[in-house]
Amino acid sequence: MMPCEVDHVNEDVGNQITPEGLAALEAELRSLELDARREIADRLRTARAWGDLSENSEYHDAKNAQAHLETKIRRLQELRRNAVVVEPGSARGEAALGVAVTVRDLDSGRETTHTLVSAAESDPAGGRLSIDSPLGRALAGARAGDEVAFDAPRGRRRLEVVALDGP
Repeated sequence: MMPCEVDHVNEDVGNQITPEGLAALEAELRSLELDARREIADRLRTARAWGDLSENSEYHDAKNAQAHLETKIRRLQELRRNAVVVEPGSARGEAALGVAVTVRDLDSGRETTHTLVSAAESDPAGGRLSIDSPLGRALAGARAGDEVAFDAPRGRRRLEVVALDGP
């Protein structure tokens, strides 16, 4: 079979998440909404008890921490609200969310394996590649034997999809 070069960007991957990723997101959100908020409330209560709030650095630090926490909670709530749960490997025979993709660099011959995940689940050191990354977008929809190309910081890279391993 003659490899075809796939040079596309899948635009519909932005809000996709695996069921495991959604569960982890919800667990983090629950922890922040309950435990972290309680800790900050305790810090604020303690700092208020120390008197004059205008010169109370502990109080101001706690208020700043509270603002950062609430921003993070809102960001995670937005991610959860817009999440599209996709069963891993639902696109049989194609690289998709939850599928492990083994690729060979056509210049160096080096092979690597990446599992495509949502940006929220990404862990490059652990082999979990965001489907929103340039490489992830190039791989989305590719089949074994396809060549994909994408722009990396060091220039254009070309890879061959060697194997797909999905659930």
